Amino acid sequence: MAILSIDFGLRRVGLAISVDSLVQLLDVVQNSPGLIKQLVVICQKNEIERIVIGLPEGEIAEKVKKFACQLKLAINLPVDFQDETLTSQKALDMMIKSGKKRKARQEKQDSFAAALILQRYLERRKDV
Repeated sequence: MAILSIDFGLRRVGLAISVDSLVQLLDVVQNSPGLIKQLVVICQKNEIERIVIGLPEGEIAEKVKKFACQLKLAINLPVDFQDETLTSQKALDMMIKSGKKRKARQEKQDSFAAALILQRYLERRKDV
């Protein structure tokens, strides 16, 4: 099953994908008015069957839920939420430890966070 993971941000949106249990970085896209259409195309191109969106705490959680509703209406795929507590910080820490340069970290951090969200989601599904 192909799953798209989304780390939603007000400026950038990180994307990762898994086919079966292999998680890989996909892309970081700008959060713009055309975001939903762009995600629909990505889902069609990658034959996505399910979407997982990282759910943060605080004020942005409501924006993420609203975004998820809009996406679900546009794409007609199952949408699940996964707690994303500290995924961005963990992604940054892991990239620093692996020796990634600052520019590479800035370009890939959101996608890396999406991959961590997806990995947590897949691990949670195994436990069920």
